[in-house]
Amino acid sequence: MGTRITSGHGSGGKMMRDLIETIIRPRFGPDTQTADDAAIIEARGLPLAFTTDSYTITPIFFPGGDIGSLAVNGTVNDLAVMGAAPISLSCALILEEGFAMDDLIRILDSMKAAAAAASVRIVTGDTKVVPHGKGDGVYINTSGIGIFETKVQRRPIAPGDRVVVSGFIGDHGMAIMAIRHNLSFAKGLVSDCANLNHMIRRVTDRFPEQVKFMRDPTRGGVATVCNEIAEGMPWGVKIIEQNLPIREEVKGVGGILGIDPLYAANEGKVLIVASPESAEGIVEILRASPEGRDAAIIGEITPEFPGRAWLATTVGGRRLLPLLTEEQLPRIC
Repeated sequence: MGTRITSGHGSGGKMMRDLIETIIRPRFGPDTQTADDAAIIEARGLPLAFTTDSYTITPIFFPGGDIGSLAVNGTVNDLAVMGAAPISLSCALILEEGFAMDDLIRILDSMKAAAAAASVRIVTGDTKVVPHGKGDGVYINTSGIGIFETKVQRRPIAPGDRVVVSGFIGDHGMAIMAIRHNLSFAKGLVSDCANLNHMIRRVTDRFPEQVKFMRDPTRGGVATVCNEIAEGMPWGVKIIEQNLPIREEVKGVGGILGIDPLYAANEGKVLIVASPESAEGIVEILRASPEGRDAAIIGEITPEFPGRAWLATTVGGRRLLPLLTEEQLPRIC
């Protein structure tokens, strides 16, 4: 693991997992819950979901959103994919001395609008200022609480279950990288940054028992989530390449930068594992929402390659999709 923190320790891949499992988790006691999008806690017998996340994206303003809307939507989605209804958020700002007040106002207005769209309230927070040159403008931490009006959306997965994604993948990560590299042909590419809680609720209302797992594939993308699902299991996660919804611009940016869209971050997509008889119905519900109009069944759970995620290619081959080791797309959320 080394003696110093590197950017790879924040990648969402193998180095980050090793850091959490060998350094962080042991120090918080043996009763620490398994890693998930949110912790499940009880308050006087009422089950709650609780999550927290920090945002360090650069640039802070990007096509399709900004660090403020990203922070709100990211935390809302982490609660929603557990099956919880988000109700309240916190907002902690770490501001660099010299940061433009107009930019701060723009970010806060964006957070307010995103919270209203998700039907949540920002109810508490904190503000700190660090010396010039020590904070890269602004960092944001948001925490959120959600209530379970239905069951937690975590059930045993089995061969035959289908893998559904709610739309085009890789938009967020590639939009950020296109800006950084000034790729003129991708100027129309925008982040998919959006809240998903209302759309997800419509799915779980219709299929309360058939949804077995949900996650928003942020850092590390769809491939990383599929690896997390399969890890240690007697089955594998098969992704069908010809079923993947990927924009041509995303493929183009990925080709130039050597980045597989399956590993690129998404900030407005949900990946769902569901029973085979419900998959088509779930896609139908997703497509009825603006955020899910390009939803598709992209794979299934199979006995092949147990414990691994793999790709069935368009030419009939099979390719393993390993966990990333190093940071592939730094500072994208």
